[in-house]
Formats: sequence, structure tokens, C-alpha cells
Amino acid sequence: MYRGRLERDLKIWTGKGLVDAATAQAILREYDGRQTSFSAGRVLTIIAAVLLGLAILLFVSANWEAIPRIVRLLGLVAMIWAFYLASAYLLAQGRSVLASGLLILGTLSFGGAMALVGQMYNLSGDELRMMIVWFVAACIVAVLFRSAAQVGLAGFLAWAFCGLYLWGHSDQWYGIMPWVPPLMAVILIALVRYADAPAARHLAYLMLVGWLTWLFGQQEGLNAAILFAAAGFAAFLAVSIPVSPLAPFARTAGAAPAFYTFLIAAIGFFLVHAEISNGSFENNVWVEDKLPLILIAAATLAGSVIAIALSGRDNGAVRYLAYFVFACEILYLASETIGSIIGTAGFFLVAGLLVAIAAWLVIQLERRFSDHNGQGTRA
Repeated sequence: MYRGRLERDLKIWTGKGLVDAATAQAILREYDGRQTSFSAGRVLTIIAAVLLGLAILLFVSANWEAIPRIVRLLGLVAMIWAFYLASAYLLAQGRSVLASGLLILGTLSFGGAMALVGQMYNLSGDELRMMIVWFVAACIVAVLFRSAAQVGLAGFLAWAFCGLYLWGHSDQWYGIMPWVPPLMAVILIALVRYADAPAARHLAYLMLVGWLTWLFGQQEGLNAAILFAAAGFAAFLAVSIPVSPLAPFARTAGAAPAFYTFLIAAIGFFLVHAEISNGSFENNVWVEDKLPLILIAAATLAGSVIAIALSGRDNGAVRYLAYFVFACEILYLASETIGSIIGTAGFFLVAGLLVAIAAWLVIQLERRFSDHNGQGTRA
């Protein structure tokens, strides 16, 4: 996506004489040569490694009983070491794509070997602990080889752990296991910085968002929803306000910290709306006056405006999410208040006018951001 925008911008700049064609081509070649840039060949290599790993594991498991026990154990260990040593050799030769594929084969083989050895020796333990060990092994390999692909595999293993937990314990708190996903997310974010794997950070952030939403599901109620929204917005302010000590650190991670913290706040606002609509105030006379609805609507609109003011100019993801939340809140507020008074036709008329006003405000904001960027460039 970014490469396409970069190529289009370079064509425009070349046409305006800002850069020459040779420089534009050199910029594109430099970007394509980065380890973190998208490459169809790299992606296909990783997919091939995954498929080959699955094929090897299925072949071994299908012929498992026909192989002597000591041969099984030595064969599994030899296979894992062969993949890792071959990967190290290829990295020394500068063939990083093939090396990444072999690293993934080695880590997948490690997980399969754990399952087969556990079955062979009737070792006790559950799948969750095995997934934790597998994740730790993937992280160690990612550190040793400084591999972005291995960080991505560790991220998917973390997601597999979450899926396995939800499969068996979706509605209960099972020991210390619920604390493992946020710990895994922190480890992944550290690995993202260490191995320069920016795409993998989204796996960590999304896992945190999902974990917080699951946590709310364990403590449903208006107070929990308000805490969810307040915590998300406080985190957004912490990574967005220039004077915050976390802001410089968050800026080095790009747009993701501000976007995901505001996403948590937006989900929290939605949960508060849902709790109010479900009758949290049904025995309170304020419901007749729509006061709780007006208060949360005002908070949601104010939060969207603050998000645009703090991050709208430099963070397009936050800006468009704030636009979406603002527009949805306007329509919802109109449907709950104006719509019940003036009828369906009148509601659509008022809603259309409100959306038109919102569109005008968005256009003005976009022009202001564009003019500001232009002045900054000329300066």
C-alpha cells in the first residue's frame, strides 16, 4: 500500500521537476531492498515453508509407529537442528529470504516435535503450556537470528494460544493463563523494535484490544464500560499529548499506538451506549429526560474532536476513526432524540442536514491540514 503511494508521489514530483527520474528509480530500489518492505517472493517463500513444515509433520506422524523410539527422538532433534543450522549458513551467505523460510520450518518442527514426544513418552501437561513453550522458543529464535518473519510467527503463535484458551475457557478465569496474552503482547512489541518487524506490531496491538474486550465480558456492567472507555482515552492522551513522557517513545512506533488506544476508547464508548440502552438506568427518572444518553454522547463527540485536534494532522488512521465515531454518534443521538419527536421523514431530513454539516467540517479540517503541511514544507 505504501509503495503504491510512494510510486504515485514520485511520478507527480518527477512531472513537476522536483526530482529527476533517476533519483525516483533509486528511491524505489532502495525501498524494495528493505527487509521490511512487501515482496511477493518473500511471502510465497514463507507460505511454502509453512506448507512444507506441515507436510513433514504429517508424514512423520503417519509413519510414527513404524519408526523405532530412539530413531524418532534423534530424527526430530536432527531435523530441528538441520533447519536452524542451514538458516544460519544462508544468512551468512546473504540469502535472507530462504533463511527466513528455514527458520519457520525449524520452529514449526519444534512445536510438532513437542507434541509427538509428549505422546511417545506419555508426558503430562496441557495444550496451553505447550503453546507457551512454543511461543518462547519462537521468541528466542527471533532474538538469535533477528528475524522479522520469526517475530511474525511468534505473533501467530500468541494468537493461537488465545484461541486455544477461548475454546476451553471463554467464560471463566482459569488460573494465571488470562495474564499470558498481555505479557505476550509486550514481548512481541519489544521484538518488533529489536528485529525491525513493524507489520508484526499489529498482531500485538489487536491481541491487547481483544483481551481487554474479553476482560470486559467477564465484568459486564455500566461501571466496567465507563472504566473501559476512560482507560482507553487516558492511554490515547498519554501517547498523543506532546508534553507526555510517553509521547516521544510512542512516535517512534508510528501511527499504531495512538490509533489502537483511541480504538479502545471508541469501543468503550460503544459499550457504555449499549449498557445504557440495555436498561442500566431503567429505574431512574433521568431516562425519561435522556440525560445519561446526552452525557455519553457529549463525551463521545468531545473525545472525537480531541482525537482530531491531537493526532488528526499527522495520523490519518486516528483522523478517519474519529470522523467515523463522530458521524455515528451524531446519527445515533438524532435517532434517539430528534427522531422520536419529529417522525421518520423529519429524522432523515435532519440527519441529512447533520451529515452535510459534518461533511463540511471534515472538508475544512482536511484543507487546514493540507495547508498546514504545505506551509511546513515551504518553511
